Amino acid sequence: MFAPVYFDHNATTPLHPAVLEAMLPFLREQYGNASSRHEYGRAARRAVDEARQQVAEAVGAHATEVVFTSGGSESNNLFLKGVAASRRPGVLAISAVEHPCIVRPAEQLIRQGWELHTLAVDQDGRVDGEDFVTALRKKPALVSVMLANNETGVLQDVAGLAEAARATGAWFHSDAVQALGKLPVDFRALNSAGVHALTVSSHKIGGPKGAAALVLDKRVELQALIAGGGQERNLRSGTENVPAIVGFGVACGLAAENVKENRRRLADLRQQLEAGLVQQGARIFGAAAERLPNTSYFAFPGVDGETLVGYLDRAGFAVASGAACSSANPEPSRVLMAMGVAPELARGAVRVSLGATSTAAQIDEFLGVLKGTLERLTSLTAMAS
Repeated sequence: MFAPVYFDHNATTPLHPAVLEAMLPFLREQYGNASSRHEYGRAARRAVDEARQQVAEAVGAHATEVVFTSGGSESNNLFLKGVAASRRPGVLAISAVEHPCIVRPAEQLIRQGWELHTLAVDQDGRVDGEDFVTALRKKPALVSVMLANNETGVLQDVAGLAEAARATGAWFHSDAVQALGKLPVDFRALNSAGVHALTVSSHKIGGPKGAAALVLDKRVELQALIAGGGQERNLRSGTENVPAIVGFGVACGLAAENVKENRRRLADLRQQLEAGLVQQGARIFGAAAERLPNTSYFAFPGVDGETLVGYLDRAGFAVASGAACSSANPEPSRVLMAMGVAPELARGAVRVSLGATSTAAQIDEFLGVLKGTLERLTSLTAMAS
């Protein structure tokens, strides 16, 4: 079976063997419903409780602050819509580079009377300080700024922004899905600065798809999106996905244990990759900002990103032309447009996101294949003109 080298870890990650091993009993003999009172149910409940503790420890939170959901999108929707449903409509501020699962619910809230302030970013994708001050003058009730961007990898000063927003009384949320496992994430420190909620997800850190969490300051009042049996402190009813939650917990433990080593190793690999990219004429987006150690988002002038991704895939490398959730959209990246990148260059964007399986030898091979692919595309373009 043809198996391209996998360079798309920001979209999802391979399941860690230890995670699969921990999940298997709950897919076979330990199949109880965690709400049942018999031994099968109690075993499932103990497993969920243990996983909750593991997630909490990985992000510096208390177990009672962890609300399990089905994914990052649900966690983000739960916070925005849940808080909005418990407050009078006011101002909601989000950055211009947020993930669609923040942007879309924010736009839905406009129809419920909320005013949306989209925070401008600079040319490297960081929230513009002057526009943030302008937003704070409106005294927003809700603010959401992601910790790390899924396309560029650019980090935001979430603690500083939250500290500045504290005086407005806003509930401050941060999507930390991409940061977990690549950087230390400390909810207690962020909470002290004024962050009230974080979103984290399993399948970005070697865990299974279908499990995530909203880490929530218990002072925040929000209404559930899903009503029913009252699971997850009445905030997310529904039978718990015990195998996925167990896997999530183990993945969090591994991520927290290895984060420093992974950060250093991935940063070295990215440096190797980007040195080769620049040598071949690439423009790297967000290069002047602090970024995730594994993420490189780049373009070659005059080269279409989707076309390049297709050629690279056939040559044995799985990379992305942007966010996985919006790969079917032919429009230029909304993130790059917010950064002031010209549309014709933005259409050429390609993302390489490295992970646990990535090696220096793979990067050397990738750079060689890329060089040949660019020469081929340039030749075809010249013939067509």
